[in-house]
Amino acid sequence: MDRRSFLTAAGAGAAALTLASGPASAATAAGAATARSSLSAHTSDTPLLRKWFRDTFRSIEALTTDFGLTADKADISRPGTPVPSRQTSPTNIGCGLWSTVAAAGLGVIGRADMRRRLARTVAAVEKLERHHGFWLNWYDAYDGSTLTRWPDSGDPVRPFLSSVDNAWLVTGLRIAADADPSLRPRVARLLATADWSYYYTPYDPADTARHPGQLRGGFWTDNGEPTGHHYGALNTEPRMASYLGIADGSLPEEHYWCMYRTMLPEWEQEQAPGGAYTQVGRVRVWNGHYSHRGHDLVPTWGGSMFEALMVPLFVPEPEWSPRAWGTTHDRYVRSQIEHGLIEEKYGYWGFSPASIPEGGYREYGVDAIGMQVDGYNSLGVVTPHASFLALPHARGEAIANLKALDRDFGAYHDGYGFRDSVNVRTGRVSDFVLALDQGMIAAALAQQLSPGLLQRPFRTGGFASRVRPMLAKERFSI
Repeated sequence: MDRRSFLTAAGAGAAALTLASGPASAATAAGAATARSSLSAHTSDTPLLRKWFRDTFRSIEALTTDFGLTADKADISRPGTPVPSRQTSPTNIGCGLWSTVAAAGLGVIGRADMRRRLARTVAAVEKLERHHGFWLNWYDAYDGSTLTRWPDSGDPVRPFLSSVDNAWLVTGLRIAADADPSLRPRVARLLATADWSYYYTPYDPADTARHPGQLRGGFWTDNGEPTGHHYGALNTEPRMASYLGIADGSLPEEHYWCMYRTMLPEWEQEQAPGGAYTQVGRVRVWNGHYSHRGHDLVPTWGGSMFEALMVPLFVPEPEWSPRAWGTTHDRYVRSQIEHGLIEEKYGYWGFSPASIPEGGYREYGVDAIGMQVDGYNSLGVVTPHASFLALPHARGEAIANLKALDRDFGAYHDGYGFRDSVNVRTGRVSDFVLALDQGMIAAALAQQLSPGLLQRPFRTGGFASRVRPMLAKERFSI
């Protein structure tokens, strides 16, 4: 969508709001017309979304080795079947699991085929080296051995246990077990020793610097040394680990309230936050927010889309917390759209960590909606997975943006889905697909085409009894 189309759409929305304040009959007619239009648009674009899913799943299939693990990336610019990279991570493996379940749920593969694929991957996961019940960050996707040297450079790889990467593998395993009951005993055995308190530094209100009540980024297993940082920001993707731990009882609810909505007002950060302190149990919570182009929202760490919107692919935050999480997610997407179309005038939007189109990998985002002073910048690089994450919040605009990326840059591979990124300033398109980004696209499309398909394991048990009531108590200052 170009800037003119965006402004026209914004004007139409303003007109609709004006009609709503007029006579009841006019407001009713306008509402009915809007509902009919929305239903028609959703129905008419369903075949396109299904095609996008089929091709995205083909890329996941191409990334998955005979051993059963989904590799990190593949180059799709060369003739023939793409060759998966040597390395894989817990996140990539989780993406392969939930994409397979989504494919069966959408009728792209049969149920028997799904069960065969899931069993193969679970069998591979059972063979992987683990410590403290968790998986290391890098394995060989072809035989499951622990990587000790980086495949491209030969540089040494220290064995590391990442809290956030393990969260995404556990997410995929829970989805697999939900979809195939015969896998439940095996997955239960795998997860029996995955105790999230291993990463947790308990809260002490008298010494929050050393005892913040937050999760470590991880631990190196060669010497047991932890990372120097905790995951302190609430609105970032590591909160999936927090939800999993609170749901299974290995983390206290108090941990959730110990995370930062913004940094404390006296700390250096991207902007001076608004807000006020509130008390939740023992925790004095700084209930802060940022403002961007008139929108009050809860920032992420760097300002990227997947920090904010990967978690609600699985945990229904907007439904369980519409006034808080639902509102900030809507405004976060609006900020991304306006940054691309109005602030930078790219004509396109959607910024999130991805392949550098010219080679390599880096973080992209909207600096103003991230806490980090030297945060992620957009740099003219648009990442298709960001638009898919925005589908629940701006479906029409997201689909139009994706169509434009395909039309204007050839960003879509007819067979493997969207290439990973586009530099809209130069026209350079990435040669790669990444398992993480394709996995987010697959999950986002599954949620649009079959709402709740991948969310079932996160609506019952401890998620229903612990996480849902906790999110219902959330009151962001927005």
